[in-house]
Amino acid sequence: MDSKKAFLLLAFGGADSIDDIGPFVTNVLKGRPVSDELIEKAKERYRLIGGRSPLLDITTAQAKAIESAAQSQGLPYKAYVGMRYWHPFIKETISKMKNDGVTEAVALVMSPFLTKIATGGYQEDVKSIVRDLGGSPRIEFLSQWHLNVRFVDLLAKRINSELSEAEKKDFLVIFSSHSLPMVALEGDPYELQINQTVVEILKKTGALDYKVSFQSRGASPREWLGPNTEDIIAEAKKRGKKGVLIVPIGFVADHVETLYDIDIFFRSVASENGLLFKRTPSFNSDPGFTGMLADLAIRHIERKQ
Repeated sequence: MDSKKAFLLLAFGGADSIDDIGPFVTNVLKGRPVSDELIEKAKERYRLIGGRSPLLDITTAQAKAIESAAQSQGLPYKAYVGMRYWHPFIKETISKMKNDGVTEAVALVMSPFLTKIATGGYQEDVKSIVRDLGGSPRIEFLSQWHLNVRFVDLLAKRINSELSEAEKKDFLVIFSSHSLPMVALEGDPYELQINQTVVEILKKTGALDYKVSFQSRGASPREWLGPNTEDIIAEAKKRGKKGVLIVPIGFVADHVETLYDIDIFFRSVASENGLLFKRTPSFNSDPGFTGMLADLAIRHIERKQ
């Protein structure tokens, strides 16, 4: 039987409406108790960003761009989207792929940095789902791309677009990624990979006064990876800076962690400290970004030809 190949884009997921927030948060916490206070806090954040997460729409647009890039090369590969904590769930998507006759796929976790607790969770989910479906389709994961030259170039260009040479000395550049529980990070490459990417970016932007920070920590009392982005913003004022530039280096699409945490909360922290506020735009369906991913995915899925 001829193989039918496909791409599978995997992302966290986000609530489609205010009414979906309770079930969505319950899914994220995997059965742990969910307080009314936590739900109300999440609802307020979603109200402030328009009542829903745009993540599915953006990831779908990214998938279509990758699919189009493949088809422009005469490769009739379809791209699918699966979300870990909301519809379309990964299991639903892989089942559809199997029903569509897909036999092989390359999966792309929509995060540049690998972690056992986060991106590793997608791999475990896919492995379990495929096993339950009888071992098909065969799905391999795209290898890490945090040092890909095109990825680094895109980030560097965004920084250079936001800051003039004169502003670079007056702004603190803050590379912000999602925080994770410290207990889950022992021996994990996450923080190392972030710093590796920053080093490569600086080769293209020139010297920057910068900090690496972490945001959007969970509600559990465990110790989380820091420093906190909001604390670094306050530190910028003490260091005599006129402003901050937030680079959401760990996020490739807009969702509540960028649209609320960065655009609303961090902006307010900057304002309270008398600082100018800028942030580099998320990649979303930027052709340079989706083109890079398409080339990597096509090369991966075609390498056995």
